[in-house]
Amino acid sequence: MGIERARGNGLTIAYEALGDPADPPLVLVAGLGRQLIGWPDGFLRALVERGHFVVRFDNRDVGESTHLSDGPQPDLRACLAGDTSSAPYSLSDMAADVAGLLEALGIESAHLAGVSLGGMIAQTVAIEHPERVRSLTSIMSTTGDRSLPQATPEATAVLFQPPSRSREEAMDRAVAGARVIGSPGFPMDEAAVRDVAGRAWDRGYDPGGIARQIAAVQASGYRTEALRALRVPALVIHGEEDPLIRVEAGRATAAAIEGAELVTIAGMGHDLPRGVWDRIADAIAALVARVERERVAAGAVG
Repeated sequence: MGIERARGNGLTIAYEALGDPADPPLVLVAGLGRQLIGWPDGFLRALVERGHFVVRFDNRDVGESTHLSDGPQPDLRACLAGDTSSAPYSLSDMAADVAGLLEALGIESAHLAGVSLGGMIAQTVAIEHPERVRSLTSIMSTTGDRSLPQATPEATAVLFQPPSRSREEAMDRAVAGARVIGSPGFPMDEAAVRDVAGRAWDRGYDPGGIARQIAAVQASGYRTEALRALRVPALVIHGEEDPLIRVEAGRATAAAIEGAELVTIAGMGHDLPRGVWDRIADAIAALVARVERERVAAGAVG
């Protein structure tokens, strides 16, 4: 349908809707610094083919959504050391963006699926805006508990590498980063990685925005206790070879949410390789179908 614009939570949010609006709405929340184009087209087709009205969007500070570059900038070194007073916003603000987008689109509630930072945002939406969430799928994400095993030094270096100085360098770094944090059990589509990185540069490369998102994570603490209070159908998916957010974080997330289903995938790292698309799409579709049947039985509408 093409990229559209909506006003949500006082910001302009760029989004794209795919599929039949009569199907259950499934909102995809992207990870750190990732734009809506980062969702693989084949994975989106798999979700639409399974009967979802899919909405993907640019989080604040990436792509074609509002960039908060005129506001205060975070001291990342201080944030990582525990002083988050310079963080310009939190995950709660990013969750409010999602709720605002749903309101702008006239969607009373939706199924949410988020990857990495997007999983943290989706969890926060479920915690703080439960009326908006029909189900929660948290992929390669975490509760934020700092006692869990942390990223490998090599994966951390990918996260905190210096800003790219050109489109070509951005593409080269995307490929190099994918070799570190990607899925060792599946082939990497280097051409696709380069294509997405190049188009992301064109749409709005903003290293400062990525820093502000990192600060938001640091400023938001951990969600374990709040997740334990959730009463939302949930699915947790994690790669067993993820070097950035370790599989233990996925297990902790599933353990914290009552009744959550945990799916771990051998050979999967911190990405969505072609070889996992159908398995993840099937798992999400099964959750959505179960929830929608229960909604019909309960007489829910909208």
